[in-house]
Amino acid sequence: MAMPLLLFFIFSLKLIPISVLCQSKSTITIGASLSAGTNNNSSWLSSPNGDFAFGFIKLEQDTNLFLLSIWYAKIPDKTIVWYAKTDTPASKGSTLQLTSNGLVLTAPSGEQIWKTEGLDGRVSRGVLNDSGNIVLVDDKSASVWESFNNPTDTLLPTQVMEKGGKLSSRLKEKDFKKGRFEFFLQDDGNLVIYSVNLPSGYVNEHYYESGTVDSSTSSAGTKLVFGMYGDIYILRKNNERYNLAEEGRVSTTEYYLRASLNFDGVFTLYQHPKNPNSSDGWSIVWSIPDNICTYTVNAGSGVCGYNSICTLKNDKRPSCECPKWYSLVDPNDPYGSCKPDFIQGCVEDELSNNNTDIYDFEVLINTDWPLSDYVLQKPFTEENCRQSCMEDCMCSVAIFRLGDSCWKKKIPLSNGRVDSGLNGSKAFMKVRKNSSSLLAP
Repeated sequence: MAMPLLLFFIFSLKLIPISVLCQSKSTITIGASLSAGTNNNSSWLSSPNGDFAFGFIKLEQDTNLFLLSIWYAKIPDKTIVWYAKTDTPASKGSTLQLTSNGLVLTAPSGEQIWKTEGLDGRVSRGVLNDSGNIVLVDDKSASVWESFNNPTDTLLPTQVMEKGGKLSSRLKEKDFKKGRFEFFLQDDGNLVIYSVNLPSGYVNEHYYESGTVDSSTSSAGTKLVFGMYGDIYILRKNNERYNLAEEGRVSTTEYYLRASLNFDGVFTLYQHPKNPNSSDGWSIVWSIPDNICTYTVNAGSGVCGYNSICTLKNDKRPSCECPKWYSLVDPNDPYGSCKPDFIQGCVEDELSNNNTDIYDFEVLINTDWPLSDYVLQKPFTEENCRQSCMEDCMCSVAIFRLGDSCWKKKIPLSNGRVDSGLNGSKAFMKVRKNSSSLLAP
């Protein structure tokens, strides 16, 4: 009897380090801390299945700046699915600590950069589970804070968004500051997506809505649910579902899933093969809206910056481009505003006896900047339209369409887009003939 007991005791000792190691990877206790280091990423927690990691990941634009985040850990690009919302990135040596009041991130100087807000009690430990959700629990294992209840720009399978929940886009693809678009489940149960005018946060008209509000034929939405197989739907009061898309389910045994509000305003469900030997990256399952370039705002630039033109790509993401003889105000922001590379104005025009000597037109088909009009001339011929803009020192663009209407516009031009629905309309953009009139770079 002694020998079997001894063997059992030895075998038990061998198991203890393994179980402790597994727990330490997915669980943190009060007082535990992590410092942003010099490696590409510094993981504090891993989910039990290893799919997700939590900690510091290095920002590409600066090797000494780090982002506190959760990411898919088994794929090469370490896709971020949650991050601490702060305009002050963590520098090398910044420290994250779990306290009884939650997670606290401090700079090397001791300044607090970020902390978990809205806790429902005192924290005992933190856990990263297999769904990618960080949960802070009390001494009775009840949740007091969850990353799933405080999303950034991405939702994951099994995640639920209650009324009042919101996603905010990044500012740019690799810039994690607050962006221009929001995905919001309103208190009336209606899901909407809209742009905001930064830095004020003024909300523009929405370009998508689910319509899940009380009516004679339907019931209002109560929550947004991301199902296990990629089915994202709004659950109504009467327990009926409103599906955001009709595409079929995705195999979660073969693919990782995420639904992200991209920095350009398109909400997209993505899939990524779990097979480590696959060379495929994230691919689109579906996205909304169908054409974001047609989004029009009354008090803002639109999807692209001022004077820019939005074109829809094959993946339903927008591409922004400056017209000829215009260039980006910020060369590092292709989605930003464009400025003319020449001088145009009433004072300059007075120096010439004939505007045709100094101006010409770039002709663009099916291109428009809605809401930038200052006058409509009708009935007008195409030649009348060109001539009227040429002789008008305030006219930067004239749109001729519908056979006899001429819409004259002045800069800055907003909501620029290419739209095949304009049925061959022509945009006459006034530009300088003489290259010596162009502005110096």
